[in-house]
Amino acid sequence: MARLDADENFPHQVVELLRQLGHHVVAALDAEQAGKSVPDEDVLRFASHENRAVLTLNRWDFVGLHRLSADHAGIIVCSVDVDNQGQAERINVAIQTDGELAGKLMRVNLPAT
Repeated sequence: MARLDADENFPHQVVELLRQLGHHVVAALDAEQAGKSVPDEDVLRFASHENRAVLTLNRWDFVGLHRLSADHAGIIVCSVDVDNQGQAERINVAIQTDGELAGKLMRVNLPAT
């Protein structure tokens, strides 16, 4: 399963569900980074150093960072979704489908209605 680093704005309920699905997820709170307004560049640098893909709702900033350099362990940008279970399942499927996360930008959007 994937090694992931959820930034401080990522829903903790989704983090817990991803853990239940077998992913090794470190949340900002676990890394003592919650509430510190750590710059996105530092979040990405820390995650890459730990060989973890970043999970974030901060889509535009992390898409921009990816465009500057794909030298990272992966970025998964998600839409805000009140369906925590559905979001965790879509992230899980995307990871299983894509396989290797290093250097990739993955988008997990709301399901089509």
